[in-house]
Amino acid sequence: MGALTSGLDRRSTLLIALSVFVAGNAITALGTGYEVVMIARIVTAIGAGIITSAASSTAAAIAPPDRRGSALAVVLGGLTLATALGLPLGTLIGRADWHVTLWAVAGIGLAAALGIVIGLPSVKLPAASLSDRLRPLRQGRVLGLLAVTTLLFLGVYILYTYVGQALQGATGGSESLLTVILLAWGIGTLAGNIIAGRLVDLHNPAHVLTGTLLIAAVTLALTPAATAALASAPVWAAIWGATVGVIAVPQQHRLIALSPAAAPVLLGLNSSAIYLGVALGGGLGGLAQEWLALAPAMLGLPAAGITILALLHHLTTARRHTPAAVSVRAFGDESGAPRRDNNGGDVSAGRVAR
Repeated sequence: MGALTSGLDRRSTLLIALSVFVAGNAITALGTGYEVVMIARIVTAIGAGIITSAASSTAAAIAPPDRRGSALAVVLGGLTLATALGLPLGTLIGRADWHVTLWAVAGIGLAAALGIVIGLPSVKLPAASLSDRLRPLRQGRVLGLLAVTTLLFLGVYILYTYVGQALQGATGGSESLLTVILLAWGIGTLAGNIIAGRLVDLHNPAHVLTGTLLIAAVTLALTPAATAALASAPVWAAIWGATVGVIAVPQQHRLIALSPAAAPVLLGLNSSAIYLGVALGGGLGGLAQEWLALAPAMLGLPAAGITILALLHHLTTARRHTPAAVSVRAFGDESGAPRRDNNGGDVSAGRVAR
């Protein structure tokens, strides 16, 4: 989808993606059978999959270099806010009728589209075909960073996909208590996301990620004990959430540093790496419970192990990483002439100059 829409300005791309997203949720809400609902979720995902990369590349283009980390954090803050509030709100709304949850999501998508129409300028970035978008995967530095991203989110979602079951010991099956703990996780995630932007603007993104992964690994290793009691579960959730809120921002910043001109392609690949990690995490978490008879709370242990693996691989890529190492030949602009948006803004240096 990124390749198909790369020739459009980013505002049009986001509006198309949101339209598909809204339609997919509406079809899901109207679905009366598993097959229809599953197809509708795939349609929804096609729209959702492009939103993160399109929004991130736009933010990177219109922000000055010294504020790029904060700009990316704002965009990721939307994704973080959705994760932080969506699950507890969906838990509460869905108790009455799950269809209402889907209609609410569709309505929020329409509100987002209205915000794009009103608030986002038209920004044109270099077009890239599917082959262009896949070409960076042949470059070791890019592939290494993307592997770190996948491992990071695999470690998160091997547990988070089943966090409701993992918290049974603390909640005793109470959906209200579960909502409180999930809200604590969400607040921690939002705080981490806000802090991440500032940290990345002031410090080496690789160092920010190193410290965060260490804290995350320890927190995940404590999951079986921390989720057994109501007193400790919200604290555990808030700390883990804060680490999740941090990790995506330095990864995006490091990818952009490889080649600012190739930011749309690299951020698109990073979004794909995120979704791959989410899918693998959910699948492996389910298999671990079925094949290894692991209790949901015990999933924190393999999650911690995968996070440590991500940390080790990250340290390897950090030692090899050199900014501006990715060739921009593949990304459709070799002329050296300034690239401009539809309002005349110069985006040749990865930002819009008014």
